[in-house]
Amino acid sequence: MPNKRKIIPYNPKLKELARQLRKNMTLSEVLLWNELKHKNFFDYDFDRQRPIGEFIVDFYCKELSLAIEIDGDTHIYRYDYDDKRQKELEKLGVHFLRFEDIEIKRSMSNVLRTIGDWINRNKPTPCPSKEGNYK
Repeated sequence: MPNKRKIIPYNPKLKELARQLRKNMTLSEVLLWNELKHKNFFDYDFDRQRPIGEFIVDFYCKELSLAIEIDGDTHIYRYDYDDKRQKELEKLGVHFLRFEDIEIKRSMSNVLRTIGDWINRNKPTPCPSKEGNYK
């Protein structure tokens, strides 16, 4: 039986805030988004500033249940909040990769390698009906 992607509900009140965050991305978010958008990265579809449950994550891939977070100045002194938030989302089946803002700016190749390694270790088994060249 094929793996069915779990739909995670979100608070619709977060949609407008997510839209505003997309319009006001940090430099690190823009740099990483340029690598992830349009299925450029391993042919997976990532969303930016995605509401999940009661929170918004920086980047999210539904197919992998993977959230990517960039920790910058706004995360200083918020470690307890970030930890609690991450644990709540992990209960919903979301996996996390976290990067420091400076990591994105100075070492994008290492960031992309880390994401790629995670994907290679955790990618879902393809649905048999979608394998091969059948049309």
